Amino acid sequence: MNLFYTPDLDPEFFSLSEEETRHITKVLRLTEGDHIFLTDGLGNMCEAVILNAREKKCLVQCGPIKHEYDKRPFYLHIAIAPTKNMDRLEWFLEKATEIGIDEITPLFCSHSERTHIKTDRLRKVVIAALKQSIKAYLPRVNEPVQFQKFISNPWKGSKFIAYCETGNEAELQKVYQKGSDALIMIGPEGDFSPAEVDQAINRDFIPISLGKSRLRTETAGVVACHTIDLLNRV
Repeated sequence: MNLFYTPDLDPEFFSLSEEETRHITKVLRLTEGDHIFLTDGLGNMCEAVILNAREKKCLVQCGPIKHEYDKRPFYLHIAIAPTKNMDRLEWFLEKATEIGIDEITPLFCSHSERTHIKTDRLRKVVIAALKQSIKAYLPRVNEPVQFQKFISNPWKGSKFIAYCETGNEAELQKVYQKGSDALIMIGPEGDFSPAEVDQAINRDFIPISLGKSRLRTETAGVVACHTIDLLNRV
């Protein structure tokens, strides 16, 4: 099944983006008459037939649009500090999308070694992972935000901060309630500062542990995502 992303699904005729066209014609070498699947990232999907495989614009005819992909009964938002090596952050985005995540916010902290990222590049990574894992919902990738501003934002679900210094943190699986919305903050390579942890706790964030091992930032993000996914399957 070859799945492609287009933000605008039309039950009639329309052209795909140049990037998706390139993937169809140059990578997969599909041509007129071949069938593909399309999603708008909002839970809608359709089967389409290629009418004209032009070099920069692939014309397709979309069949009935189906909204048969039920959204999960919980919402997962992970705010994660960008890693010094961007490949690691992109790896997290890819794996989190494959597992299932709703929203991602790059978080600049006092110990952050990277203070600039290209969110357009991150969104492309998420789109590629969406297509590879055959998902109908595209995670939202936000613009980066400073720690102090982020913790002041309203959130209706449970709020957690993954921290590994005090030894008093609760295990995520013991404090998360199945079916509830969750916001989890993951710190940079140098972890959150003690002051940041105190500020988060004062904003009702619950300090959590993701296991006995000291994890890299990107690994911690994947573990948090996978833990929430597994707890909601039990």
